[in-house]
Amino acid sequence: MGLLTNKVERDEIKAGDHIYTYRAVFTYSHHGIYVGGSKVVHFRPERNLNLITETSSDSYDSAPPSSCPTFPDCGFRQPNSGVVLSCLDCFLRNGSVYCFEYEVTPSVFLTKIRGGTCTTAASDPPETVIERAMYLLQNGFGNYDVFQNNCEDFALYCKSGLLIVDTQGVGRSGQASSVIGAPLAAILSSPMKLLMPSPVGLATVTAGMYCMSRYATDIGVRSDVVKVAVEDLAVNLGWLTHHEETGEANETSNRQISIPS
Repeated sequence: MGLLTNKVERDEIKAGDHIYTYRAVFTYSHHGIYVGGSKVVHFRPERNLNLITETSSDSYDSAPPSSCPTFPDCGFRQPNSGVVLSCLDCFLRNGSVYCFEYEVTPSVFLTKIRGGTCTTAASDPPETVIERAMYLLQNGFGNYDVFQNNCEDFALYCKSGLLIVDTQGVGRSGQASSVIGAPLAAILSSPMKLLMPSPVGLATVTAGMYCMSRYATDIGVRSDVVKVAVEDLAVNLGWLTHHEETGEANETSNRQISIPS
């Protein structure tokens, strides 16, 4: 992986990697955790998972989960949950695979113009990452929210175990930070027009503010993040869970999932 792209070959990814692929001609990226055996655990809006037919007008992964001819358990999810187990082919949908970077230096982070590709935060060991992903596959990750609880937030939590205390602000997602940071940088740099008549100078200032706004919201530098065990995640986020009632059903579902080592 280099400064310009995190694109990798399929045979380069390892179990526990945070991977992503681009959708809608690079409009946005979809993230997940590769758990081995050509399987990916990822988070999608529940409303799209309940669609009977594929609707190409929906930009958030609307493909039906039962259309895989290769893996019978591709598309597995618990009722009322957006966390899904998919095969790598269905996850990528003929797209390329990219590997999200962890523990990058601030200088490298700032050179990544596009958000949702790296973080300064450290990753936990692969076995811990996979354990979190599989636990959330059985127990859910709450309600999907584009800005506060999306697929990138899911993958970042699986990798780092970090949770943002302030639930009213921007989530862990670098994509969400970019969406908010770009217009904010444009607004803040507007007064500079009086001091910098050159379009190049103004563009440089705006780009700098944009990168700094992204950096300030990165989970590796934020002060409002805490390490939360996956078993305590529902309590910390105030989700309504019924683990005791569904425990037996989940154990049955576990036996249906096949992930070769």
